[in-house]
Amino acid sequence: MSDMTSPQPPTKARPALLRHLPLIVIVAIAILGFFTLRDYLTFETLRENRELLLGWRDSHYLLMALGFAAVYVTIVAFSLPGAAVASVTGGFLFGLAAGTALNVAAATLGATAIFLAARWGLGKTLTARLEASEGTLRRLKDGLRENEISVLLLLRLVPAVPFFVANLLPALVGVKFRNFVWTTAVGIIPGAIVFTWIGVGLGAVFDRGESPDLSLLWEPHILGPLLGLSALAALPIVIKAVRGKGV
Repeated sequence: MSDMTSPQPPTKARPALLRHLPLIVIVAIAILGFFTLRDYLTFETLRENRELLLGWRDSHYLLMALGFAAVYVTIVAFSLPGAAVASVTGGFLFGLAAGTALNVAAATLGATAIFLAARWGLGKTLTARLEASEGTLRRLKDGLRENEISVLLLLRLVPAVPFFVANLLPALVGVKFRNFVWTTAVGIIPGAIVFTWIGVGLGAVFDRGESPDLSLLWEPHILGPLLGLSALAALPIVIKAVRGKGV
C-alpha cells in the first residue's frame, strides 16, 4: 500500500506573513494614496469647503473634532499626503489651544500605529539580529540603547527628518514602546504649535486670495528655537561621549 501522506503546510511561512501583513498594507495604501489623494488633500480643497467645514464645526463641535482626529490619524498611520494640510486645518477649525491638542494627539496615535505595524513585522526580525550582532553593529545598538530618549527626541525636533522616517526607524531598531510614545507626543509639540498657528490665521489668508506660506518654518525666528531644542536633546549624548573619552 503506497504512502498517501499529504505534504505538511508551511506552518512557519504563514505566521511570518501575518506578522508582515500590517506593514505591507500600510506601504500599499501609502503608495496608492500618493497617486490618488495628493490632488485632493490640499489647501485649495480646504478653501473650497471652508464654509461647509466651519458650519459643521459650529453645529456639531465634538463630532467634528473626533472626525478631524480620525482623518489625521489615518493620514499619519498610512503615510498619506496631506499631513501639513491637516495640521493647519486643526488651527483653522479649532483655534490654537484645541487645534494643537488635537494635532498632537492624532499625530501621536498615527505614529504609534505605524510603529507597532513595523515592530510586529520587519522590526522583530531586525531587532533579533541586532541583539545577536557583534562588532560595529553591537556598538551602534548599545549606543542607541544608552541614548534612546535623546535620539528619539532629536528625530522629532530636527525639521529635516521626515515624519515617517521618525516613525519607522525606532521600530526597526527595537526602542522601548513607552519611550517612543511619550517622546513622540512631546517632541512634536513645537512643530505642531507652528503649523496650528498658521492655521489660526488661515481665514484671513483665504480672504486675500492667497495660500498659506509654509516656508515660514524655515525662517530664523522659527527654525532657531527648534534647533535650540534639538541641541538640548543632543546634550546628554555629547556629555556621555566626552566623559567616555575621559575629557
